[in-house]
Amino acid sequence: MKVSVIWRKIKSKIRTRDIESRDGNRPREVKEKEGGRLIHILLLTNRDSDNVGDQVIEACDISLLRCVMKNLGLEKTEYEISSRSASIVSKKYVATRDDKLLDAARRAIGNADIIVFGGAPMFNYLYQNFYERTAVMLELAQREQKPVIFSAIGLERYQEENVKCQRLKAALNLDCVKQITTRDDFDMLEKFKENEQMAIGKVSDPAVFSDHVFAPFLLPKKGKQKKVIGIFILRDNGFKANKLDFSAGQAADFWAALIKELQARGYRYELLTSGHFSDEAFLDKLIRQYGVKEKNCIFNMNSPEKLVSRISSYDAVISCRLHPSIIAFALKVPSIGIVWNVKVKGFYKSIGYEDRIVEVEGLTPQAVVDRMERAMEQGVEKRDAYVMSVYQSLFDALRRQICPGGKAECYTYRQVLEEMPVYEGTSAKEQEEKDKRKYRRIYESYNKRGKP
Repeated sequence: MKVSVIWRKIKSKIRTRDIESRDGNRPREVKEKEGGRLIHILLLTNRDSDNVGDQVIEACDISLLRCVMKNLGLEKTEYEISSRSASIVSKKYVATRDDKLLDAARRAIGNADIIVFGGAPMFNYLYQNFYERTAVMLELAQREQKPVIFSAIGLERYQEENVKCQRLKAALNLDCVKQITTRDDFDMLEKFKENEQMAIGKVSDPAVFSDHVFAPFLLPKKGKQKKVIGIFILRDNGFKANKLDFSAGQAADFWAALIKELQARGYRYELLTSGHFSDEAFLDKLIRQYGVKEKNCIFNMNSPEKLVSRISSYDAVISCRLHPSIIAFALKVPSIGIVWNVKVKGFYKSIGYEDRIVEVEGLTPQAVVDRMERAMEQGVEKRDAYVMSVYQSLFDALRRQICPGGKAECYTYRQVLEEMPVYEGTSAKEQEEKDKRKYRRIYESYNKRGKP
């Protein structure tokens, strides 16, 4: 087998052995570092976000990567996945440009053989600074000559005149970037591409595998009792921040009216969030100022298994946030998406259910519940090719980097489901860290308001 460029860059002492390939072909040559694992994959996600949808992405990415490595004929002892937050390039570095603040990022990249960016929001530049942190990471990877793969990245709009957008575009076209796939608008991704050697594509979000990855945590429906609808709300300024003429007061009035409409049609409901503290603050406001019953509200959505488990118990979902809709799709729970961002529209178009989105202009509870009931009658169908696209793209990219010229063939959809490991659950230590990060973000937000 042709040895990839990765191994030419490994300076450690190595030994060589032959092992039988999984597909019965000739033995393949495997090189192992003495005293360490063979391939180090650095996975960068938004795992530290208290938006639990990002934590679902991380879990699904890890499961997909492990499946790909097995597909390529590698044992667990022959590789290592180091999952880190993409924010290892800190906000403080972006603000101060203190070179010492890049030490952690340099070490992480220096130890990696392949870097995989998994999921959003690595490109965000409209009202977040992830674009700059991503650009800095890519410049470090370019300096170290480490291959970079972007998998199922969320996109914002492309703006030729926007300095931030063009800064990101220049970094994305560095030679170290080997492949970029998006779950969003492929036409927009094409506008970012100038490097002809870089592969691009449109794929599904990793969370479409939530039904398998989180299988141990799924709940059964409750039989003949009233059907239960999960309603995922958005922070009070979420629509305004995305240039939509829909105030926090209008949103609150809508949610209160939607609850009444559901009750009038004989449904039970739960009002909840996908974990972001600003969404939960607005949920508390609905209880205190708009008469929403606390017993019907779910707080402390702080682990991915809790989010997926809750959605699995619903008969339908109405959501602003994107990942509750994606998880619902994975679980075949009919969902309606209220558009606050173009990515919501893009997802429903990708799955063939564009009629299940509702724009805020002219938004009425009756229209939303009507669409929800039609969706419940029709059910959810998943196209295997669409679901598999995120796996296929990862397999293709990693095969090119690890074993170019190798004979491994991509698993079928059924094989992927058989081989993907499931999520084992959030440990007590991990949960403590998640809660700590969330509380500190709340404290930071409070302090920024200038409170005594």
